[in-house]
Amino acid sequence: MMMSETSGLALSIGMAAAAGLVGCFAVMRRMSLASDALSHVALPGIGLAIVLRIHPAVGATAMLALGALLIWGLERKTRISTETIIGVVFSAALAIGSMLATGEELMDALLGTPAEMRLWEGALGLVGSAAIITFLLTQRERLVVSLVSADIARTSGIAVDRLELTFLLSFALTVALGLRYLGVLLMGSLVIIPAATAKYLAKSLTGMFTISVSVAVLSTILGEWMASRLHRPTGPIIISIAAGFFFVSLLARRQR
Repeated sequence: MMMSETSGLALSIGMAAAAGLVGCFAVMRRMSLASDALSHVALPGIGLAIVLRIHPAVGATAMLALGALLIWGLERKTRISTETIIGVVFSAALAIGSMLATGEELMDALLGTPAEMRLWEGALGLVGSAAIITFLLTQRERLVVSLVSADIARTSGIAVDRLELTFLLSFALTVALGLRYLGVLLMGSLVIIPAATAKYLAKSLTGMFTISVSVAVLSTILGEWMASRLHRPTGPIIISIAAGFFFVSLLARRQR
């Protein structure tokens, strides 16, 4: 059974809202470039799923989760920065994924292929989006304290390592939710651009959340609508609109 248009719209909004919130913490953690690289970790999973003839979303989600666990483990063992570890994992994932998926399959994975979604896919997507949003909103104070100082966070009784792992897994799941719309190349951009716009305009953490989510959701809705009218790929249009919001925010801030 396929999802209705209303359910599909709800899933798009949920995915974009999750991306907007995750992006705020990624920007505060100075993970802007690393966020884009992390989305590429899904590529080998998609390629392997194609080879095994299973649903690409299953392979992508599994690989992203494994990537998050690997990054978390290496960071704890080596104390190398998250950005450096993600960069290494990204390079390996891109090479392996390019070997497993070739031609049209590779292009679909890189740019996304919006299509009719089965009911179970949509239900899982909505549950995943709700879980990410709930986690980030309920744990926002702990996440902020751990960003300011891990030592202070531990003294306050916060399980920093577990919180870090949960955030990375939330990040990975957010990327997996958006791959159908934006593909491996562009999903990281939907996480970062709205958050960068919000950081430039907002005067508080709540304001940053609100602006980032609004930009992500508006970009996604407008991008899908324009893509259906222009018969063009959805992902590039969504990111172009988000980038437009960012540059407008620069002009608005300068005017003020």
